[in-house]
Amino acid sequence: MRIWAPLAAGVLAIAAWAAGQVVQSDEPTRIQVDVTRVNLLFTVTDKKGRFITDLDKNDFEVMEGKRRQTISDFAAESDLPLRLGILIDTSNSVRERFKFEQEAASQFIDSVMRTRLDKALVVSFDSSAELVSDLVPDTDKLQAAIHDLRPGGGTALYDAIYFACRDKLAQDQPRYKFRRAIVIVSDGDDNQSRFTRDQALEMAQKADVVIYTISTNGITRIESDGDKVLKYFAQETGGRAFFPFKVEDLDQSFENIANELRHQYNISYRPEPLITDGLFHVIDVRVRERKNILVNVRRGYYAPKM
Repeated sequence: MRIWAPLAAGVLAIAAWAAGQVVQSDEPTRIQVDVTRVNLLFTVTDKKGRFITDLDKNDFEVMEGKRRQTISDFAAESDLPLRLGILIDTSNSVRERFKFEQEAASQFIDSVMRTRLDKALVVSFDSSAELVSDLVPDTDKLQAAIHDLRPGGGTALYDAIYFACRDKLAQDQPRYKFRRAIVIVSDGDDNQSRFTRDQALEMAQKADVVIYTISTNGITRIESDGDKVLKYFAQETGGRAFFPFKVEDLDQSFENIANELRHQYNISYRPEPLITDGLFHVIDVRVRERKNILVNVRRGYYAPKM
């Protein structure tokens, strides 16, 4: 099943999946957004990267612009159901490392998913993006889909992100009842996408998706352009970027992501004032009266346009 996502006259086409086919529509992209609630999932660590899990609602403040917001809901170590996208680069550039990618991704799914609670999907991408397993709770089906992948072709990373966020992860409602995350295993060197990097990021932000990235660029310690792209997606959405120095370290990168997903705080607030301008609103989450603390949270959100 191949995913083609054309851009027509500035209006994004919406793909409807039916009977195994991609059906194009002239309707603009629509993602339902609760205009009265902003939901934030994030981690808090010390300067050595150790998770801090003993904070409560009163330890945090949320700023939107220069205005402090009132936290309406708070949960520590959130047990929200997981909606997870595994995006695997199957281009020629990762051929030598591909077997390790498959094994590590398969073990990650087995370790992080909880029966009857979590769901995941698998998207491969080379010259185009392909949905190889839909959003399901069946770990055996997901692992089989990963092991059936074969490398070859170019790299359409941005299209894969855009599709996974818009057509899959954004669909479960209400939004605040699920954790949404994407794990990307790639060298980050996109050369085939129809969507741009910033269009892919905007769709992830609109879908409340946290992006974790694992670079497959190998043992070089020189940051490549692809590594910069992977870091950008992670930083802007409140995720983390991992750069294993050898393919055997992929397992540790996946384990680190699993640990993050189990050590999250969940905050919701109703913006004051409520501005429905369709623009990106910058937010800042702070920990009161504690130094050397890192809050790993997305940079902001897109308000709906009314």
